[in-house]
Amino acid sequence: MLKVGVIGCGAIAQRRHLPEYLNRNDVEIVAVCDFNLERAKEVAKQFGAKHAFQTHQELLACEDIEAVSVCAPNFLHASITIESIQAGKHVLCEKPMATNLDEAKSMVDAATEKGVKLMIGHSQRFMPVHIKAKEILDEGKLGRVLSFQTTFGHSGPENWSVDGKSSWFFNQDEAFAGVLGDLGVHKADLIRWLLNDEVSEITAMYGTLHKNTNVDDHAVLAIKTQKGAIGTLTASWTYYPNENNSTIIYCEKGTLKIGTDEQFGLIVEHQNKHRECYELDKIQSNETGGQTNSGIIDHFVEGILNGTGHSVTGDDGYKALEIVLAGINSANQKQTISL
Repeated sequence: MLKVGVIGCGAIAQRRHLPEYLNRNDVEIVAVCDFNLERAKEVAKQFGAKHAFQTHQELLACEDIEAVSVCAPNFLHASITIESIQAGKHVLCEKPMATNLDEAKSMVDAATEKGVKLMIGHSQRFMPVHIKAKEILDEGKLGRVLSFQTTFGHSGPENWSVDGKSSWFFNQDEAFAGVLGDLGVHKADLIRWLLNDEVSEITAMYGTLHKNTNVDDHAVLAIKTQKGAIGTLTASWTYYPNENNSTIIYCEKGTLKIGTDEQFGLIVEHQNKHRECYELDKIQSNETGGQTNSGIIDHFVEGILNGTGHSVTGDDGYKALEIVLAGINSANQKQTISL
């Protein structure tokens, strides 16, 4: 039985972490905390947590807690994660793992020194369509990846966050980045993982097209990888009314389409016009009916209980963050950034 605590009781905790912990027979939710103590108490009651605290320090003082989910605003990820590690807890930290690379490295170093596990919440890797797509790409039958386009967009945090339009997502001091840090970082990790490749160059444009905020609500990155593929990454909070969570990968011998068809989550189109259609579980979505098990809590828990560790490490979180920061720098400096 793994005893866990959840730090931050916002939407991601209420819709993903806590329900998925609760669904497991080998997990006990010991405590939750939130700066809004009333919210913490309500969430504790809803998910059967023994304790509700206002500060993470109180939660970390619970000696029986072995692992924590860090679901606080972005600017607190690094400090809370490091405090949790120093308290001897395994950590699942939401993305982006930090607001800069120095913070991210400190998190990785702290986990190594303390001998605990640090996992970053890049949930796209655990979607069945992406797992199957990676299997196909790794087989090599489609040949070398030539280009790609990956997109993650929806109508914005005001329709997702528990705080609506007043959410910290819209405050640069707390979020550090807008949609690039929220959605773009997911696709940055996904492309690295799917292609088994690293990003070498980024040219980006971003802006605030429609939201009343001081962070970006739409961003486009042109990306070149070390193996020579060239593609685009688009992240947006301005996709009204429908969400787009799709990836298309163009290879020498065919095209792989993910999330482009309502019925078939994955379609492979070969040069000879043959099509393979896979009717897999629905891709994770913020829309009504789109909240299926993300797989990320299962992986976190099992990696601890089985001692096998995790496939999304602090190093992976670092590299995804590096891509986001390079995109921001490219847009601000109006030049290509090399990694």
